[in-house]
Amino acid sequence: MSVLITVRGSFSAFRPPERATAHVSLVLEASSSKVAYAGATKSAAVVTESLTELHNPDGGPVTWWSSDQVRTFAHRPWNNQGKQLPLVHRASVTFAAKFSDFDRLGTWIARTTAVEGATVKSIEWALTAAHREQLTREVRAGAVRDARDKAQQYADALSLGPARVVAIADAGMLEQGLNPTGNVAPQQFSRMAAAQEDSLVGFAPEDVEISSIIDAKFDVDAPQ
Repeated sequence: MSVLITVRGSFSAFRPPERATAHVSLVLEASSSKVAYAGATKSAAVVTESLTELHNPDGGPVTWWSSDQVRTFAHRPWNNQGKQLPLVHRASVTFAAKFSDFDRLGTWIARTTAVEGATVKSIEWALTAAHREQLTREVRAGAVRDARDKAQQYADALSLGPARVVAIADAGMLEQGLNPTGNVAPQQFSRMAAAQEDSLVGFAPEDVEISSIIDAKFDVDAPQ
């Protein structure tokens, strides 16, 4: 006769970020679509030029960047008296740029937020792909050890013998029809305020968290 023990194991690791992806939005409004579009196009050209100068896939400081096309739409805003105002035309474009040098990132953000209509929406902190893969393996192993130790503690509390693993899976997948409830993914998002022209942005890179959660079943021989 044996006793079945089901446990959940988890493990997390934190590392300083190695990459930062800045997300920038350009939005300009005008009384005509043509004026709004021209303004957004002009501002987008300034940001594009700055990223092109910094772009170097191997050496950085910008290892990758992208942008979408200028988009236009119109809306009629309301004032605080509840009156609908004349039509306002808006043109917008977004940029994303991945930096390997955080000092250069701060300088670039300070200059970019001085561009008409530009706002830094967020910064996504991350590890390099190789480091993230290595750390993912480590935290998965840590989650397995946590589950094993927990199962053995339960067995010891019952004065039983060594716990033997029967099954192991991502959290939520041990029972048929269930989907995983845990994953291994870095937490990468942070918000920051717009900077003033020609000043470094005062931001602190956030540590990246890699975590793993698993479920496991163990059996232990029960005393006869």
